[in-house]
Amino acid sequence: MLLPTFVLTSLLIASSNAFTTRSWDEAYTLANNAVNQMTLDEKIGIVRGTGQLNPNRRCVGDTVAIPRLGIPSICLQDGPAGLRLVKDVTGFPTGINAASTFSRRLIRARGVALGEEWRGKGAHVFLGPAVDIMRNPKGGRAWESFGPDPYLNGEGAYETIIGVQSTGVQACIKHLLGNTQEHWRYGYSANIDDRTIHEVYFYPFLRSIEADVASVMCAYNRFNGTSSCQNAALLGPNGLLQKAGFKGYVVSDWGATHDSANANANGGLDMEQPGDYIVVGGGQFGKLKGDVNSGKVSVERLNQMVSRILAPWYRFGQDSGFPATNFDAQKRDGSGPRNLKVNVRSAEHTALAKEIAMASSVLLKNNRVVNSAGTTIRGLPIVKGVAKSVAIIGQDARMPKLDCGEMNECNEGTMSVGWGSGSNNLDFLVPPIDALTSHIGSSATITTSLSNDLNAGQNAARGKDMAFVFVNARSGELAFYTVVEGNMGDRNDLALWWKGGSLIERVASVCNNTIVVVHSVGPVAMNGWADHPNVTAVIYAGAPGEQTGPAAVDVMYGAYNPSGRLPFSIADNEAAYGNEIVYNSLGFPEIDFKEKLLIDYRYMEANNIVPRFEFGFGLSYTTFAYSSLAVAASGDGYKITFSLRNSGDVDGTEKPQLYIGYPAAAGEPPKVLRGFEEVDLKVGESKPVSFTISRRDMSVWDTPSQSYIRPSGRFNFFVGASIRDIRLTGSVTV
Repeated sequence: MLLPTFVLTSLLIASSNAFTTRSWDEAYTLANNAVNQMTLDEKIGIVRGTGQLNPNRRCVGDTVAIPRLGIPSICLQDGPAGLRLVKDVTGFPTGINAASTFSRRLIRARGVALGEEWRGKGAHVFLGPAVDIMRNPKGGRAWESFGPDPYLNGEGAYETIIGVQSTGVQACIKHLLGNTQEHWRYGYSANIDDRTIHEVYFYPFLRSIEADVASVMCAYNRFNGTSSCQNAALLGPNGLLQKAGFKGYVVSDWGATHDSANANANGGLDMEQPGDYIVVGGGQFGKLKGDVNSGKVSVERLNQMVSRILAPWYRFGQDSGFPATNFDAQKRDGSGPRNLKVNVRSAEHTALAKEIAMASSVLLKNNRVVNSAGTTIRGLPIVKGVAKSVAIIGQDARMPKLDCGEMNECNEGTMSVGWGSGSNNLDFLVPPIDALTSHIGSSATITTSLSNDLNAGQNAARGKDMAFVFVNARSGELAFYTVVEGNMGDRNDLALWWKGGSLIERVASVCNNTIVVVHSVGPVAMNGWADHPNVTAVIYAGAPGEQTGPAAVDVMYGAYNPSGRLPFSIADNEAAYGNEIVYNSLGFPEIDFKEKLLIDYRYMEANNIVPRFEFGFGLSYTTFAYSSLAVAASGDGYKITFSLRNSGDVDGTEKPQLYIGYPAAAGEPPKVLRGFEEVDLKVGESKPVSFTISRRDMSVWDTPSQSYIRPSGRFNFFVGASIRDIRLTGSVTV
């Protein structure tokens, strides 16, 4: 059955507006007034973090308070999927799972809930969202973002920022620019041509600026040869940010500054974090006072830096009624007098985390078999009690290890999030084994093999009416050269970890109703087992956060009709994606983004590569019929309308998608995503659906004029259930 849309979305948004939002002009007036009253040392304390080694630091990043002016230490805190190093918080689904929902409603609600928890803990700045394009499916931190498509990344960022900042918390979009792999990240150069910059890698930042984002984090890597945090082409007066209308401040990634204070300050950096040298870099603003006194950095530039940092603090009303910081990130076990044990969890946040986990579950395969009464006897949805003997197999089904260091850098138990600064709290995680055993109860005998031992798994499944196999693949942040099971941030390959593919094959060889759940940070190779006739169903559950177990149960047992869609393509080999991770190099490599606009499905479409499961794909327990496409002019763009009907026998939610085909001379990929909707439909119900396409949506970046220009010629509109499942087409000539 279809779950109703949670009322909590509107309630959360309404309850979070208990602060005054000022205009940027008002905020800058207040900020400039404060700057005019500051000493030089006070200004330096605003633009420079207090230090990774500072024992009094409460957050992952902070500034020096100025009590006489009523300015507290500004608290910057990880990460994009929930507060890290903090107790009594929610472990939300990751960015890649938010993308899998293809739901602006849920992405915004997630942003609101995250903002509420940051505010409740007294953290001023949410270090997220991330919009690092999944250039290669093995990229270590790609799961923090919204996949390989720039449009989906842009919409994910926009809705997240609107949600977070509606609570009076600043959002910080990251990482500018070309941060796509962990190997060599502290110095490789992302060499990207101008058109690709604007249409792919900078586009999500543009949408973030349109959402009024408070801050931008510059990346570790070099961009076109120059360190990102001193790159005037990105950060300077004529750089990408300022040309796009950005009004906030730029903060460095932790230790991403090099060379000198003046190089970074004059290049456009406003705040350095954590403020001291941390082996990979940093500590440059320790010399800023001297550079100001010597004239290498002007007083005017320093004042601008401070004003840019304070303006969002005033704009989002953090100068009045914002809670004081009540945790200590240096005591992640919750101990010590500065951890005040403020619980920001709520039933609404838990319900939202579960809904997103369910809505992001992608049903990839379902060979359902029913008996004469129409009851499912193989495949999904499962009818409780039909299977009298059940096996639950795989270490991914059990509770994960809870203490794997500050970065959650291990893979023992179920995989709900990657490792690194984007990891989140696992204290309240409900693993699949607990949720399944609770739900099944006495309706069946349960045999378990909660390791990836191939023989034990096969023996546990032998002769059973049904077997669940939980498998995973994980990646994360390089950090201080962290290695997890031989993987240094980026994955070594697309294989399931712990011989997961072999485990599935062994189980399927002895059980004719094998149901596979994949937890992963991105695409995994499925050749060798996905087509096995005894694998009756495959669910790609991604990195779903703390409600992973209950969400999986409700999807598999039919309490929730799956509607998730792949935010990337799943191919059987890396060559299908058209580029590679650079693992080996004599020194920091020059990485030329030669594929330009052709990433993931764009590359596959252009090269006639058919993936195993395409971008936008996802099955449902019902079916949907598309009809009556119409295209009409709307302002300087177009409106595409059609009718959508639930033609099956179960209530469900469809995620129709709009792709555009440009005139041939435009030099664009064959199809690019330009719209998606979320449509709830009861059995037999029809609804009109519309996509509005702006002039910019139909434009390409023109380097000579440095602007978006809509080319002349025929545009084709493709409406369907995925990039390869096109149901309706239309066209216009402009």
